Amino acid sequence: MDGLSFPERTAAIRRAAARLCLRLGWAPLHEVTLANGRRADILALQPRGGFACIEVKSGIRDYLADDKWTEYQPFCDQFFFAVDHEFPHGVLPVETGLIICAGREADLLREPVVVRLSAPRRKALLERFAWLAAGRLAAAEDPMGVADLALGLNDD
Repeated sequence: MDGLSFPERTAAIRRAAARLCLRLGWAPLHEVTLANGRRADILALQPRGGFACIEVKSGIRDYLADDKWTEYQPFCDQFFFAVDHEFPHGVLPVETGLIICAGREADLLREPVVVRLSAPRRKALLERFAWLAAGRLAAAEDPMGVADLALGLNDD
């Protein structure tokens, strides 16, 4: 990923991580605002109803400047970092999952510690996920008609 700007590198890592999610049978949703106000780069719904949160880091400076990753963990069963192959993996916490991206592909290098969500939080997160996914699909199909749905998303 040499020669890419910071935003281009971030987008490339996110796309590769999302492709990995699809290969694993997970449904990735980008830029999901959680109940605590944090925004997950990718929140993926897993086949048995679990949630994986994937935090994209485009470089070591990006990682060192952002120590909020622990605030995502209460909203997922599994937490992963997605980085490119040049990222120094040893600085990432061992309890987190690790996704390595190269070009358009990504591999799951390390599984994270699994911490199961409570039933009420899982239900609320699943409803939020469904509303966001439906809203984004509606916006893609009918951008002018999505205003009412957007109002409903703000009623949390």
